[in-house]
Amino acid sequence: MAINRSAEAMTIFAVICAGLFPVFHMGRVWLIFFNLPYPNTRGPVWPNFNSPLMWDVFAISTYFTVSLLFWYTGLIPDLASVRDRAKKKFTKFCYQIASFGWIGSAKHWQRHEALSLVLAGISTPLVLSVHTIVSFDFATSVVPGWHTTIFPPYFVAGAIFSGFAMVLSLMLIARKVLNLQQYITLEHIESMNKIIVVTGSIVGCAYLTELFTAWYSGSIYEGYAFANRALGPYWWSYWGMMTCNVISPQLFWVRPLRRNVWFTFFMSVVINIGMWFERFVIIVTSIHRDYLPSAWSYYSPTYVEISIFLGTIGLFLTAFLLFSKVAPVIAMAETKHILKISGDAQKAAAAAHHSHEPAAASFQVHQS
Repeated sequence: MAINRSAEAMTIFAVICAGLFPVFHMGRVWLIFFNLPYPNTRGPVWPNFNSPLMWDVFAISTYFTVSLLFWYTGLIPDLASVRDRAKKKFTKFCYQIASFGWIGSAKHWQRHEALSLVLAGISTPLVLSVHTIVSFDFATSVVPGWHTTIFPPYFVAGAIFSGFAMVLSLMLIARKVLNLQQYITLEHIESMNKIIVVTGSIVGCAYLTELFTAWYSGSIYEGYAFANRALGPYWWSYWGMMTCNVISPQLFWVRPLRRNVWFTFFMSVVINIGMWFERFVIIVTSIHRDYLPSAWSYYSPTYVEISIFLGTIGLFLTAFLLFSKVAPVIAMAETKHILKISGDAQKAAAAAHHSHEPAAASFQVHQS
């Protein structure tokens, strides 16, 4: 509950960035309306429905819609809390509109919890289906290195793996800057690191399964594709991926390292770099050695590609900073229940401590 609000927000901002790429990949961005249903005189509703980019349009738009509803539903009680504490009339009015007039009545809470349950039920299979569909962009092709059935579960595990690393990267900074140490505790950080170990091990198993399948299939093309990944011109990206994604997370088996904030932050950045290497390896090393030697080349990014990449990072960080400015980065209404339990425990411990004080005082008086 301490991290779910920020994790949902990061999902939405990442999906916004992802939504830009089908537009760029069309090559002719002014034809983006081909991916949308619109009234036309040309016959079909989707003129370009045969394109695999349509899968991305459906996946990204559905993912964005459900994630936005789920995130905003949980945000409503907290926006009402901010509204009640607002000093300026205009600010109070804005938060009143954003919170839909929430007053925290039993009926409001009942409907809120029912809606949250429905959206959570929709979101869970959606996470699996969206990353599966995105992996099909590769898996349904006949390119060696892509044409493999392990891609769907491998992409889902990789999404959870990199997602938790990204949440850690930003939330550890927010924890320090916004003084949220009492809400995002070492126990939360340790639990996230345990999930990173599990999903990192699954991803590592997927990498090894790919190598085994390439060997066991007997296909010279698959075998060459994977041998070229590990030993070819791009060996540095393959071994960087293996080091960052498979080997380095195993350090979290050591409990002191799991609970070390600085080490966790460093590792989360390393894992994000490793996931970038993974995408680079999947795309570039599979197609830089084609069936025709005349088509072989060594990839180097253009300034346009670098600018798009840096621009999406800037868009993501800008959206997250705006979110942390205008809305609570932790779910106050949900965390309140946890804090009450911990507060009662602290009171009991304090009472036990005070009950021993009179005995200690009488002992000191006797000594004097």
